[in-house]
Amino acid sequence: MVRIGANLNNSRHNRTLCPGSLCPSERDHGNKLRISCHSIDMRHLFGLLGSLLFAGALLFGESGTARVPVLLELFTSEGCSSCPPADRLLEKLDREQGIAGADVIVLSEHVDYWNHLGWSDPFSSPVFSQRQREYAAHLDGQTYTPELVVDGVKGFVGSDQREAEKAIREAARQIKTPLHLAAEALDRKARVTIHVDSAAEGILYLAVAHDAMKSQVLRGENSGRGLSHVAVAYAIEKVAKLERGLPGDFERVVNLKPGSPIRLVAFVAQPGTGRVIALGQTKL
Repeated sequence: MVRIGANLNNSRHNRTLCPGSLCPSERDHGNKLRISCHSIDMRHLFGLLGSLLFAGALLFGESGTARVPVLLELFTSEGCSSCPPADRLLEKLDREQGIAGADVIVLSEHVDYWNHLGWSDPFSSPVFSQRQREYAAHLDGQTYTPELVVDGVKGFVGSDQREAEKAIREAARQIKTPLHLAAEALDRKARVTIHVDSAAEGILYLAVAHDAMKSQVLRGENSGRGLSHVAVAYAIEKVAKLERGLPGDFERVVNLKPGSPIRLVAFVAQPGTGRVIALGQTKL
C-alpha cells in the first residue's frame, strides 16, 4: 500500500504506508467542542497566575535554560497496521521528553477514512481527516497514515524516530510567542483561560484530549491486538483570529468526556503556512 499521490516506483521511503483517501466533509457534530464566553474575574486571574508559576517550573531545567514548546500531531488510525509503531513513538517522545531544549506537546488525531475497511476507530472523526488534508495542501500534497506533523510545517512517516527527533530539534530553535493556559474543572466541564502576548498573529486553536486511552481491536488489519494511545484528541476548534500588536485574553467553557484525565492544548498557527508560533498545555 502507498500514499495517495505517491509514485509507485518511488523507493525513497522503502516502507509500507497506509493510504488516505478523501473522507466525508460533514462536520462531526457529536464531537464538536462546545464553547461559551465569560468575562475573566479576579478569582480566575489568580488561578491563571498560579498555573503560570507551575508552568515555569516545568519549562526550566536545573540549568535555568528555557525549553521551547514543540507541537507534535500524529494522524493515525486503529484500522492501519503501520500505525501502532507510530503510536508507541509518540508516547515515548511525550513520556521521556529527551530532546534538549524542547518541551514536547503531543496530540493523537485519529482519522476516519479507514473506518470502512473492517474496523471503525472509536476515536476517529472527520474533523481530524479534514485537518490532515489542510496540512497536505501546504506540505507535500499527500495524505497517509501514520503521519507526524511537527509545529505545522514538517510532515513525515510517524514511526520514523530519527526524523522526528531531528524535526523537534529544529523546531526548538524557533522562538515562540508566550502563551499562557490554565483550566479549572467544573463537574463535566472545564473553564479555560488563555492569554497570548501581542506579538502573535494567526489563528488561535484549542484542543481537548484524553490523556491516554486503550482499545481492543476486533476486526481489520489490527484484529486481535490491544492498542494504547496518548493524548487522544476528541475536539479541536478555532477560538479566535489574532492581530499583531493586540494581546488576546480568552475564557472558554469546554465539555469534558469521561474515561481518563484530560489534556488541554492551545496554540496559534500562522494562516497559509500553518506554522505554530505560540503553544501551551495544561492537564486536568
